[in-house]
Amino acid sequence: MADDLGKREKAKAERRLRIVRAARDLIRETGDTELSMRTLAQRAEVSLSTPYNLFGSKRAVVLAVLEDVRDFAKRFPRLAVSNSIDRIFAAHDLAFGYYTSDPDFYRTLWRALLNTTGPDETGLSSPERIDQTRAIWLGMVRAACDDGFLGRDIPSHIVLQAMAHTTGGALLSWAMGSLPTKELTPSVGIGYALILKGAAMPAGAPLIDAHLSAYRAQRATVNPASL
Repeated sequence: MADDLGKREKAKAERRLRIVRAARDLIRETGDTELSMRTLAQRAEVSLSTPYNLFGSKRAVVLAVLEDVRDFAKRFPRLAVSNSIDRIFAAHDLAFGYYTSDPDFYRTLWRALLNTTGPDETGLSSPERIDQTRAIWLGMVRAACDDGFLGRDIPSHIVLQAMAHTTGGALLSWAMGSLPTKELTPSVGIGYALILKGAAMPAGAPLIDAHLSAYRAQRATVNPASL
């Protein structure tokens, strides 16, 4: 009985993976997330009902594509850093490296996810992914507080909220084409540094300033007017 259940779950996971890979390939080929579920099922070699049974909607498939291609949660613990402030900025570089390495693909995804006019208005991401991402970043901010780099007079979740707003605004500008890809990572990095400076303790200020200077220099190489 347990073996049969295990086989069914494995087969289900394999079908899910085939659908996600097929959707990713179709998005790359067409530049569009308005997938034909019939074409998707044919490409994944599953029945037409399978994508609906496993995901429920086209938007859920697109969300799964975004989650599948981003292995941030797996790579994050392996970041080689010397302190908790550096970890925040290293995590930022890792996360935004996905977008800048394949901008056309990710712009397509983010434009679709930013559009909540459909019947399943799930917004930018699934609740599970939002919770996972928030826990990772909140843990980093709290670690910087524990290490004496950030003060506790501003609650960690308020600091994180300001950082999230910076991220969302920059990604919206980038997805709509008003922020060049080469300026995306340093622009958000500058925003993070300015936010963290507002909560910095004496021990943390020099570390944050170093990253602020580095991001300003990086941005200036592609947009000298930004200085």
